[in-house]
Amino acid sequence: MENKSEQRIIEFRAVDNDEGKMIIEGHAITYDQPATHQNGSRKFTEVIQRGALDNTDMKDVPLRYNHNDTWCIMARTRNNSLQLIKDDVGLKIRAELIDTQSNRDIYKSIQERLIDGMSFSFTIADQGDEWSYGEKETIRKVKAINRLYDVSVVDTPFYDTTSVFARSFELLESNLKQLESLEMRKRKILMQAKYQ
Repeated sequence: MENKSEQRIIEFRAVDNDEGKMIIEGHAITYDQPATHQNGSRKFTEVIQRGALDNTDMKDVPLRYNHNDTWCIMARTRNNSLQLIKDDVGLKIRAELIDTQSNRDIYKSIQERLIDGMSFSFTIADQGDEWSYGEKETIRKVKAINRLYDVSVVDTPFYDTTSVFARSFELLESNLKQLESLEMRKRKILMQAKYQ
């Protein structure tokens, strides 16, 4: 299966300070906090387990707006304007935005709570997740994230029907089709064995 980059959304905030700096912080990833989403009559629950970031490549991670490659990068780990801090909760971010018009606009929108979501883009390590399929719910446990591609401030919540949300269900649908295919092959083998 192709290893597609995925995105998740979490809340963050602007940090008040006396120096007039534009600082934002929050947790881009939270451990052991199941997120359940409805797709028709089926539920999809995902949880990022503690330790999923133990071997994650986070060498050069940009802070973006809506994961948009055409928007100016707001901060970056490479120049230390973005800090990624693993703690007991998950992955905390702290960013000091440089003084540009676009960053001032976004920072003001964050202060006014017009933008209040955070997302991250990632890939799973080989055998880094575990899927279990029930009749009405699929559960995915993320055990190892291979690479963190970016963290983003976003203006569309995770629970709305967005391209971020749709990608999660695209992966679920692909896995369900594989499972159905395996079940069909198993039945065929059992039928062949029965009549031999």
